[in-house]
Amino acid sequence: MIAPMNMARRNKTRGAKGAGTVGRVSEIAGRLPEEQLRTLLQFAEFLLAQVPDQEAADAPLPEPKPIPRPAQESVIKAMRRLSETYFMLERGPLLNETSALMAQHVMQGRPATDVIDELEAVFRAQYEKARSSP
Repeated sequence: MIAPMNMARRNKTRGAKGAGTVGRVSEIAGRLPEEQLRTLLQFAEFLLAQVPDQEAADAPLPEPKPIPRPAQESVIKAMRRLSETYFMLERGPLLNETSALMAQHVMQGRPATDVIDELEAVFRAQYEKARSSP
């Protein structure tokens, strides 16, 4: 069992930030059976993926990929086109608004052209919001 107080004490005594922790993780990894070592590695990779990439965060937001709107387009195809056009956007913030618009089309019979116009506005607004964020 890892004693948190011991880990904190080791970090302070080693000097470099996290040096004691890195040494302890290495020590633990060296004592684990192969299957548990793979699990530790998967967990470490998961945690690493959660850390924001500072280089990516400092990079300017890419421009949307210009894909012309076809004369006849379904709402589903419009979603695909807009997702490809605004490839740089996170899908989570868009999900609520876009799914509500798609439901209006499917469940309430709202015309596809009206829904697509609003979908384009939602994607464009989300892009502008992301672009203006620091």
